[in-house]
Amino acid sequence: MADYDAFLLVSFGGPEGPDDVMPFLQNVTRGRGIPPERLAAVAEHYYAVGGVSPINQQCRDLIAAIGKDFAAAGVDLPVYWGNRNWDPYLTATVAEMAAAGVRRALAFVTSAYGSYSSCRQYLDDIERARAEAGPGAPEIDKIRHFYRHPGFIEPFADATVAAIGSLPPGVRADVPLVFTAHSVPDVMAAASGPPPGGRYPSQLAEASGLVAERVAAATGGRHPWRLVYQSRSGPPAQPWLGPDVCDYLEDLARDGAPGAVLVPVGFVSDHMEVVHDLDVEAAQTARRLGLPLARAATPSTDPRFVSMITALVTERLEGQASPEALGSPGCGTGDCCRVPAAAGRPPAAS
Repeated sequence: MADYDAFLLVSFGGPEGPDDVMPFLQNVTRGRGIPPERLAAVAEHYYAVGGVSPINQQCRDLIAAIGKDFAAAGVDLPVYWGNRNWDPYLTATVAEMAAAGVRRALAFVTSAYGSYSSCRQYLDDIERARAEAGPGAPEIDKIRHFYRHPGFIEPFADATVAAIGSLPPGVRADVPLVFTAHSVPDVMAAASGPPPGGRYPSQLAEASGLVAERVAAATGGRHPWRLVYQSRSGPPAQPWLGPDVCDYLEDLARDGAPGAVLVPVGFVSDHMEVVHDLDVEAAQTARRLGLPLARAATPSTDPRFVSMITALVTERLEGQASPEALGSPGCGTGDCCRVPAAAGRPPAAS
């Protein structure tokens, strides 16, 4: 048995009221030279929903579900939670863990994939928090990428089937599936490691294909699918992963598609990038085009997703994880998640 004595949920964080919005966005973009007018524009997305990002409550709900699943599975670990950009800050949480005598913890990051902003940056955040906590800081090991785990794939597949069923009957049989994820600069994607083009888009494509296979089996329909990207935040001259989701909806409408189902496979819960960029902006585009549109739910607290977390913890507690199972080569060392200086550091989901 591995000698872990705590579990740490690591997430992005988000504002919990209108007065938090600008300080939060300044935390996210500090040192990146983002123009004030751009921050003000993004702030409006939060103000439109009362200044509250859904992500913190989603983390609270996930923690409650994890605690119950741990108890049912006999996993006796205290559960902690720390964010990159808002309360509870990771630095404060790691200090709390050190004060409680935690010596070695397992960290689950709320991102399934390997890239700088979805993996390496969290490893940096953890090490920074440990450094601030001082000599008594616990060791913290990050749990592997989980993008192809059935506990991640199956909730998406069932949610996609439900989304198809919400469309008008004449649209459902051959409706295209549009898988979406947060865009990153091309150079950052390439730096995430092999195969050519980078581990991040490759993992996203694999996850999308696994979901699409299950959907086809469940519906008996022919559902062409495409991986697209959203939430680009870099300068226009810098190449980012594409196509953009709204541009792709334009293509579908032009080509006579009967409708579309959005599947936010790049996200574990309904972050602001989902509830604004998809449920508002993409939905507005579809209405303008006359394109019937539905959106699949994210795994969030689906029991299968929660049980997946417990299983990933258990495999480490019992020392059963093979080197391949521990994630993509380099996961945990940062080799899968390097970022060249030219890439910049785009915000992740919030």
